[in-house]
Amino acid sequence: MNRDAFDLRVTEAATADVRLARKEFDGAGQWLTSAGRRPSEPLAAEVWVFDEGLARVLLVRHRWRGWVPPGGRVEAGETPREGARRELFEETGIEAELLREPAAATVRSYHPEWPATLGLSFVAIVDAATPLVTETGQPAAWTSLAEDWAGCFPADASRVRQHARWLRGESDR
Repeated sequence: MNRDAFDLRVTEAATADVRLARKEFDGAGQWLTSAGRRPSEPLAAEVWVFDEGLARVLLVRHRWRGWVPPGGRVEAGETPREGARRELFEETGIEAELLREPAAATVRSYHPEWPATLGLSFVAIVDAATPLVTETGQPAAWTSLAEDWAGCFPADASRVRQHARWLRGESDR
């Protein structure tokens, strides 16, 4: 498959995921439309990993972003969903199926010196007893959704909690 075909596949997948996302923040859909044929590189993807009781979320301690869901840059030729699964495995050792519907689409900068980019948040539900195999210097831990955590995107904790309530069949509050 040539580079243009890879780019088209990635762009189509990112566009479809934004449309499927349960919530859109920061004008992600409009941002993607204005980005034209290709979303800016790099794309970002993360996974909101919940335990089976939907009471805890798995977070990793990033060196400058604090406690965040596993995720990172989507590599060239990789769809956001593929990148999310790869990042989840690299950062936690967990191989999991992602739910069909992404939880959220955002536009944000992941570093003060980087431009804003499209970020997609996918969801997985796993057994919290699954052994974690973390990257050196980047620990991972299950965190109660009742607790706050320190991360560079303060609204994320509320968004993750709200999604867990929705998965439990509770109304958005």
